[in-house]
Amino acid sequence: MHFDYIITGAGPAGCVLANRLSEDPTVKVLLLEAGGGDRHPLFHMPAGFAKMTKGVASWGWQTVPQKHMKGRVLRYTQAKVVGGGSSINAQLYARGNAADYDLWADEEGCTGWDYRSILPYFKRAEDNQRFADDYHAYGGPLGVSMPVSALPICDAYIRAGQELGIPYNPDFNGRQQAGVGFYQLTQRNRRRSSASLAYLAPIKDRKNLTVRLNAQVTRIVLEGKRAVGVEIAGKGGSEIIRAEREVLVSSGAIGSPKLLLQSGIGPADHLRSAGVKVLHDLPGVGGNLQDHLDLFVIAECTGDHTYDSVAKLHRTLWAGLEYLLFRSGPVASSLFETGGFWYADPDARSPDIQFHLGLGSGIEAGVEKLKNAGVTLNSAYLHPRSRGTVRLASADPAAAPLIDPNYWADPHDRKMSLEGLKIAREIMQQAALKPFVLAERLPGPDIRTDEQLFDYGCANAKTDHHPVGTCKMGTGPEAVVGLDLKVHGLEGLRVCDSSVMPRVTSSNTNAPTIMVGEKGADIIRDLPPLPSAIFAHERNDSRPRARAHIR
Repeated sequence: MHFDYIITGAGPAGCVLANRLSEDPTVKVLLLEAGGGDRHPLFHMPAGFAKMTKGVASWGWQTVPQKHMKGRVLRYTQAKVVGGGSSINAQLYARGNAADYDLWADEEGCTGWDYRSILPYFKRAEDNQRFADDYHAYGGPLGVSMPVSALPICDAYIRAGQELGIPYNPDFNGRQQAGVGFYQLTQRNRRRSSASLAYLAPIKDRKNLTVRLNAQVTRIVLEGKRAVGVEIAGKGGSEIIRAEREVLVSSGAIGSPKLLLQSGIGPADHLRSAGVKVLHDLPGVGGNLQDHLDLFVIAECTGDHTYDSVAKLHRTLWAGLEYLLFRSGPVASSLFETGGFWYADPDARSPDIQFHLGLGSGIEAGVEKLKNAGVTLNSAYLHPRSRGTVRLASADPAAAPLIDPNYWADPHDRKMSLEGLKIAREIMQQAALKPFVLAERLPGPDIRTDEQLFDYGCANAKTDHHPVGTCKMGTGPEAVVGLDLKVHGLEGLRVCDSSVMPRVTSSNTNAPTIMVGEKGADIIRDLPPLPSAIFAHERNDSRPRARAHIR
């Protein structure tokens, strides 16, 4: 059987591509996913996220020792399941800041990827439960809703932020990003709305779409300078599948450069050192890696104010029953539903710190769990200057890649990360949280100086799971793909996922990756771009349109 398009990776962007490209019944699409299905209930229960960072449905990768963090090796969760990161993340719906995309256009040469140009694609994807305005829409594939299981400590956190001078913000994706408040979540009907459920499940009966799970692509097949198909590893040996039109790489910010490198596409010197035959020398492949590094405060609570106690067997059983019967309770929580965006550097172009309030301690793998109920406040620096790499350990496709985010290579990143941690500590000490917070346990009252905080960060920091940039879009010498997402110097090959982002967005990266998939699908189909956004205050008649008064 022949296929017009072969998509490698059923992550957020891959699911979007599969849906949009197969809208044309004359086009045959093959979607390949190295991981398995998402039928297990944990993938659909919002609180299942807590299990995911502990290794469920992930590759089990880690970083190389971080030379600017005293040689620390960090766990690096990357999804291995249909839906990709959207099937195992904390479901926060955050798009970043408008300035992020304007910088893509103005400073990275990515014309047509400015904020006004990409906002319509965010809206096309969205089925928003609450907002329908210049910034939001409903009726799209992706469910977006408000948290349903918030606890009183969440409201206290929001008041605490305001006591520190951070304003309340009802919509981090609206007119402004700065402030504290509730995140919207990628959920529909109190279940996770992953890219798999949003984009693949509704079209499972399309005859022109084939989805193959547990199918690991080992290389892209080139004939001269044209991609003509892919090779898949199987129990009975390798299998080659041909693409009549294009191979579309959507394996994520780690997986996509890894696949290109395995295929002989990348920096020639590195490929030779790894034992891979050079087929296309492209220096930028696997470079420009950016990620958000997360520092956190953990406090002991004055009582049972978070979900830590649910870990006890009888409470776990009750919580599961409550969710099955009523779609409420702890299992309906993503565990990170409150947070915000603020400034470590008062002169930053836009908020440069993101907060996530975790309703417990030890929620994520490697993070300490307190004996009594605890609460966690994560802080991440959003504008890292450090750049890292993804490289091959060997020519063996089964070998784990060498992931080097190169955290804190730029001293500014280290300074701002510690400033963000200090702000998080201040928030936790505000009067509004006194009824809920007994005392800070990590870093702890004895950790005060910048050097002590640095040591704490080296020992405890974790990734926020937001890698991007390793197949950079643009026109410069380090760019891998053009504005049409075509790999420079090759035919029949594009990359479409978070790896093409020239700079990391000031937020979680799931929603931006889905946007890239939406816009990328139109580019691949050679459709005209959606009309750029126009805001209400710019229209000739910006008066609110309300129903006439009924007498």
